[in-house]
Amino acid sequence: MSRAGRGALALGSVLLAAAGVVAWTAPNWLFDALAKRYPGCLYRVPTRDSVLALTLDDGPDPVSTLTILTELRRHQARATFFLISSRVRNQLPLVRQLLADGHEVGNHFTRDRPSIRLSPEEFEEDLLQAHRVLAPSGQPYWARPASGWYTQSMVSAMSRHGYRCALGSVYPLDAAFPSVSWASHYILRNARPGAVLILHDGGARGRRTARVLARVLPELRRRGYRVVTLSELVATT
Repeated sequence: MSRAGRGALALGSVLLAAAGVVAWTAPNWLFDALAKRYPGCLYRVPTRDSVLALTLDDGPDPVSTLTILTELRRHQARATFFLISSRVRNQLPLVRQLLADGHEVGNHFTRDRPSIRLSPEEFEEDLLQAHRVLAPSGQPYWARPASGWYTQSMVSAMSRHGYRCALGSVYPLDAAFPSVSWASHYILRNARPGAVLILHDGGARGRRTARVLARVLPELRRRGYRVVTLSELVATT
């Protein structure tokens, strides 16, 4: 291999290693830079209080949501459930139960598909269709575009209809890596004041999330953290 080739390989290795370090440490500066470069979505909340928000995507599920609610109740934690409206229609008693437990509902649109692929008109209609299903059970304030990508047009549409966009700062990629141990270690490694945690509900993902919470929540409590909804986290500031 030529000297130039070895140099390029070495540089690539360094960049890959650096990317791995950033991904593992989930630094606050990264999310602050993203929020500045692409404004309109909440990634985390600057605070010194030992409090963080738990968010759960893709529910409700008649089995895994109940298991998650049991873990949250056991460890005196609350969460924001970003619900897919097509999954809500036959689960209204379950939605009412999570609200009665002190959790809140967020809008995760009508189906599990990347929101970024929708036209501005389709995105707005998808937001409103989901809202019409979710609102009778509890007025949602937060919206999370599916797959996490967004544009300023999407942010404007959410704002026009009384929503605030929320992403997060601690995401163990549980939708891609089905490992309870990895997710638990990642969350505990990166939990810090003002963080927004992202996990998933539904089917096998939801069952893994319940197991992750059974490991993570008691340790966070031991460290002095309160685990709350997004709205409660924002209220701390």
